Amino acid sequence: METSTTVLVTGATGFIGRRLVAELTGRGAKVRALTRRPDDYDGPGEPVGADVNDPASLPAALEGADVAVYLVHSLDHDDFEERDARAARAFGAAAARAGVRQIIYLGGLGADDEDLSPHLRSRREVEGLLAEAGVPVTVLRAAIVVGHGGVSWELTRQLVKRLPAMVVPKWTATRTQPIAVDDVIRYLAGVIDNQDAIGEVLEIGGPEAMTYLDMLRVASEITNGRTIPVVPVPVLTPRLSSYWLALVTDIDVTTGRNLIDSMSTEVVVRDRRILEVVPGDPLPYREAVRRALAERLADGMSV
Repeated sequence: METSTTVLVTGATGFIGRRLVAELTGRGAKVRALTRRPDDYDGPGEPVGADVNDPASLPAALEGADVAVYLVHSLDHDDFEERDARAARAFGAAAARAGVRQIIYLGGLGADDEDLSPHLRSRREVEGLLAEAGVPVTVLRAAIVVGHGGVSWELTRQLVKRLPAMVVPKWTATRTQPIAVDDVIRYLAGVIDNQDAIGEVLEIGGPEAMTYLDMLRVASEITNGRTIPVVPVPVLTPRLSSYWLALVTDIDVTTGRNLIDSMSTEVVVRDRRILEVVPGDPLPYREAVRRALAERLADGMSV
């Protein structure tokens, strides 16, 4: 990435976006931080007021941008598929009119030939809609991102912290490939203006494929110094699971249900080309957990 590159980051105040803006400005890039409330923005970069759900607000935000990083979704809405499709189509068209030369999108892992959940199916649809108007899209597909403030990680942390024992449904035996948020940021920054990444779909993940149950056990061991007992049950539907999560965590019921819907699909890395495009070994899950907990403590919160 050249320091003269102007990068527009959507979702600039979110879990991934605020870290990416800080990383890019630290590398000397000119960053425009897209937010719906620019007057309240106190992070690095230049705040730009716009809303991906308001197409009329996008041209001014995208004017002069060389690269756009698309980090928005609507998982907290029941109609998230329709909302995300509409927003992606409008953003791709506005980016094309503005002369943006690359869009980068953080999508979800999962084999294309599988019966994907609505969440993962929507991520695939967004990939295509962003590119519909002709701007080359670089897609990074990830599973669970482990880091302080991430919804999926918060589910894990709160469950192992608050429950003396855990009743788990069969989806916890599904394999996934968690990735540290530090590696996600490194990959996002590394594909900007990277000719080997333009128009490519790249899978990103940590070094280990593991079940959700394995993740819970490791997180419990690091957080509590012990592994919590696990009681498997044969049937616990996504809807029941989401209400259960709402009882023992502060995660929104709709968001929880949309995430859990995806947890019966195996999401592991099958293509490791990213290691050649952006060299460097990703962090192990245990180290990702330790860093997430350390950041939480640094923010003055208990683990």
